[in-house]
Amino acid sequence: MRKRSPRRRGAKGALVAVDIGNSDTVIGLFRERDLAGFWRVTTRTETGDELRLRLDGLARAHRWPRDLGAVMCSVVPALTLPWLSALTALSGRAPIEVNATTATTLPIRYHDRTAVGADRIANAIAARALYGTPAIVVDLGTATTFDCISAQGAYLGGVIAPGVASSADELFRRAARLARVELRRPARVLGRTTEESLQAGLIWGAAGQVDALVRRLALEMKGTPTVIATGGLATVIAPECETINRVDEALTLKGMRLIWEEHA
Repeated sequence: MRKRSPRRRGAKGALVAVDIGNSDTVIGLFRERDLAGFWRVTTRTETGDELRLRLDGLARAHRWPRDLGAVMCSVVPALTLPWLSALTALSGRAPIEVNATTATTLPIRYHDRTAVGADRIANAIAARALYGTPAIVVDLGTATTFDCISAQGAYLGGVIAPGVASSADELFRRAARLARVELRRPARVLGRTTEESLQAGLIWGAAGQVDALVRRLALEMKGTPTVIATGGLATVIAPECETINRVDEALTLKGMRLIWEEHA
């Protein structure tokens, strides 16, 4: 039987959640339990003061509440402290930082639990709470990661593969005669132009990779896992996959909120 974690009462109020990735940073605003909106920006090196100005601009433009909690998830060590500083200035208190220590309700079966990326932890917690277990989360970002959650709700580990856009960038860098193309579904798999051929290889090649790895992972897991896609390219790749059950672009942010509730 598919299990779902009990719904937590949690803390009330507004919360800003910042997911700092290698390519994109996603900033989300929760009002109570509802995700009021999220904004995706290019990750770049900035000081705490510069990030505070960015947050202040978003807060004014979208009328954020004055009293805010804060939670952050970073896989970019050089930006962790600047974001901690900016969020502390914004909310008046230090944010909760997602890691293997603060995710107190998630059993982690990795050999080195501290090596699990913060975004992977948040994804596992959100998948478990929102979609039940067992589950596999496919996060289509700078890397394509596959994270497995057992029927009992433990994080088992998974797969890390090159990301779709990262692979494309390297291909275009190395092949002088191949021009960049838009990452979108071509009309046919048998390309009759270089653009069509590249798009078919990138889009359906990625979809085939997802399906093959999900099927192999599912064979090693007990039960039939629900497969949830998230990340910046989820809406592009997931529709071409046979194994994806749900798409949730904000899955990481939702997991971050659940971790924040554990400490609020």
